Parts: sequence; C-alpha cells; structure tokens
Amino acid sequence: MAHHRLRYVPTWADVLEECATEQATALRLVAQLGACEAAALAFCRQLEQWARGEPKPATPGGRQAALRRAAERVETALSGLQDPLDRYLLELEADALEGRSWYGGPGVAELLDWEPILDRAGVRVPADRVAQAYLELAVLVRALEGLSDAARIELVPDPSSLWAGLFDLRENLLGGALDDLRVLTVA
Repeated sequence: MAHHRLRYVPTWADVLEECATEQATALRLVAQLGACEAAALAFCRQLEQWARGEPKPATPGGRQAALRRAAERVETALSGLQDPLDRYLLELEADALEGRSWYGGPGVAELLDWEPILDRAGVRVPADRVAQAYLELAVLVRALEGLSDAARIELVPDPSSLWAGLFDLRENLLGGALDDLRVLTVA
C-alpha cells in the first residue's frame, strides 16, 4: 500500500502572514478576513441560489429573514475588519511605494440585475443595494482566491502591490458595501 503524503497548499492567509511586519497584526487580519470571506460566500450563495430558481427557505418571509441574517453576518464581519486592516496597511506602508492592485474589478457574471430575482423570491429589499453588496463581496472572494492562487504558484505580490490591493479592498468594502449591507439588515 502506497503512503500518500499530504502536501500543504498555501492560501491568501499565508501571503498576508509572510508579508507582515508584525505577526500579531497579520493573525488578527487573517482571522477577520476569514470571517468576512465566510460571510460573503454565504451571502452570495444565498442570492445565487435564488437566481437559479431555488426558493430556499420555502416562504417569502423566510427568504427575507435569511437575507437580512446573511447581510447582518457580513456587516458584523466587515465592521470588525477596519482596525486590523488599517493596522496591517499602516505597518506595510513603510515598505510600499507605488504598487498596483493585484486583483481585477468585477466580472460580467457579477453584474446582475437582482430586481427580477428578488421579486420572484418575494424578497422586498432595494435591488440596487443587493447588486452593489453582491458585487463588492464577490470581488472580495475572488481577490482572496487570486491571492491564494498566487501563493500556490509562488507569485506572491510585492509589498507595494499587496498594499495597493488591500487599500482598494478596504475602500470598496468599508465604504460602499458596508452602507449597502446596513440598508439590507433593516429592510
């Protein structure tokens, strides 16, 4: 019987830890970004399920409540992201001169008109806020996946590019997305 060795596959978290000035700051950021990623995935998957015509939960009221809970989870995670991300950026900034962001903007698949989907699901929330939140969260998830891909092929961005990408994510998430999610938590 052949023995198979498990091979460690690096992720975005390893990139952040490797590039960090202070390990404690990196660990705080990794934990909070992990919470953001998990909440963002749940939010996006909920909406994608409805887009495929899968009405779960079974009632419009249940779906409304599920969207509100998903938005609350993301809002909570994003609210906790500001301090560790600001600290990480501040520490990284000393090494960062002029970098370019390491992730791309929204893809065509993320530019959906959510109004007919929400109407069909019986969920009464501002469709433009759902579209914006979905877009920003999908970009976050894709950016983290891209950073994990870069780690796997050992093409980690330099500190200035990492700083630029994290700065852009911060502006998008803690600016627009957080406001959109707050509207959805009370809808």
